[in-house]
Amino acid sequence: SALGRWAMDLERKDWTLFPQASYDSQPAKPKPPKQDPLLVRRKRKYEGEGMRRSVRAVLLVHVRGHPHVLALQGTSESGKPGGYRLPGGKLMPGEREYDGLNRKMKQFIFNADPSVVCEWRIGELLSVWWCPSFEGVAYPYLPQHVTRPKECTKVYQVALPERCVFAVPPKEKLVAIPFFDLFDDPTAYGPIIGDIPQLVSKYAVSLQEPP
Repeated sequence: SALGRWAMDLERKDWTLFPQASYDSQPAKPKPPKQDPLLVRRKRKYEGEGMRRSVRAVLLVHVRGHPHVLALQGTSESGKPGGYRLPGGKLMPGEREYDGLNRKMKQFIFNADPSVVCEWRIGELLSVWWCPSFEGVAYPYLPQHVTRPKECTKVYQVALPERCVFAVPPKEKLVAIPFFDLFDDPTAYGPIIGDIPQLVSKYAVSLQEPP
């Protein structure tokens, strides 16, 4: 019945999505290049700080009424497309997840008009992932034999403002991945991104159109 459907929707929190066309992107300022290879840096950090803690944001838009998740796609030195990751990054030692994700979003999201406040909203924790090694697969659980995980990644819902600009890091491009692609071939985008349609299904998605 209609009443039954309404009662079921009361159990689902809202997640408002705006059209992809409402957003723009600009290149972010490049950071000084690191001298050591990534694997060497991560091993050194682990020895000094312990397990790496990361936070990632699920940012959703819609294209003609279908949800898309925003991801950053890397490029190799030869210019070939690389892997995908959600916006976010590493926490500083002792930094809380909420504070660290807010810091990362301030670097990634802004308004072209500095007089306009650009407000996003950090929502619920959606998933937690563990890396047993410095390079390899992330698992949505901590394998029993792993006593010293190398990284823990927490993925959060982040609701976007109606309009904003994204600062895209060098050697990466911002892509909007449709949910049907993630559902049809989740392995193409990695387990963390491939899992997003199921995680979002508990929300009542509200699709907004431009006035």
